[in-house]
Amino acid sequence: MRIATDMQSVILQSDRSGTPVRMEYVRGRFKVEASPASRHQKASKRIEGAIRPSPAADTGCGCYSLADVLIRFHGPDEALKRPDIAVFCVEPPDSDEALDMLPAAVIEILSLGYEEKDLGQDGAAFYRSCGVADVIVFDPRTGVVRHYHAADVEVLQSPTTIELACGCRATV
Repeated sequence: MRIATDMQSVILQSDRSGTPVRMEYVRGRFKVEASPASRHQKASKRIEGAIRPSPAADTGCGCYSLADVLIRFHGPDEALKRPDIAVFCVEPPDSDEALDMLPAAVIEILSLGYEEKDLGQDGAAFYRSCGVADVIVFDPRTGVVRHYHAADVEVLQSPTTIELACGCRATV
């Protein structure tokens, strides 16, 4: 547990200083990633702007989204991850620390050279194991969209609109 606390301090200090890297701590491993390139950032903004409540759903989910926010995922190693886009039903609090609430959905945009981070065990599989109902992984170079939900994964082609279990819809 001490290592996770130390890693959190390193990650939060890096955020405060404006370091141009993204840091995470998952499954006992510290990960560092360069700040995303323009293709990644443009895709993230476009997708985040297209998250809305689904007209057919009556779940009361507010469909709040945050991009690149640090979230604490509870478990044996107290993981700290920074999804490209996290969707919450309740508005997250203003905070200068890692959020301590589970997102209803996570959307990751693949960056060249970092595909394993989002497609491997520390990506979609990790989020699903923590209880995130919907995980979307989008490759902006190929247009391939992977939607992990329930016990299934759908492979789609962008542009596509995905209905999330929480009552939101995301156009990817």
